[in-house]
Amino acid sequence: MPEEAYQEAMRTAIVKALETVIDPELGVDIINLGLVYGVDLDETGQCTVEMTLTTMGCPLSDILDHDVRQSLLAVDGINSVELHLVWYPAWGPERMSRYAKMALGMH
Repeated sequence: MPEEAYQEAMRTAIVKALETVIDPELGVDIINLGLVYGVDLDETGQCTVEMTLTTMGCPLSDILDHDVRQSLLAVDGINSVELHLVWYPAWGPERMSRYAKMALGMH
């Protein structure tokens, strides 16, 4: 598979994996909530995820950390996961997808 096609396939697999990670508080996945700011996969199979939480003192960060790692390690080609929690730019409802807003009754 050409490198470009491989990268695209991996991006798709990563997004699909992260869509299975549900924020326990809101019941919507972290992709549609707009919590994932960036993802990088290097040639050794290390996947780095830059994400935020809906609130800085979120008591569910350990659960989300675990779920993100488990979902990504299930993807062929990913050997390790590094998670970076960031607080800038601050998360707000405007980062949510239309689907997430509808699911939460925020048309």
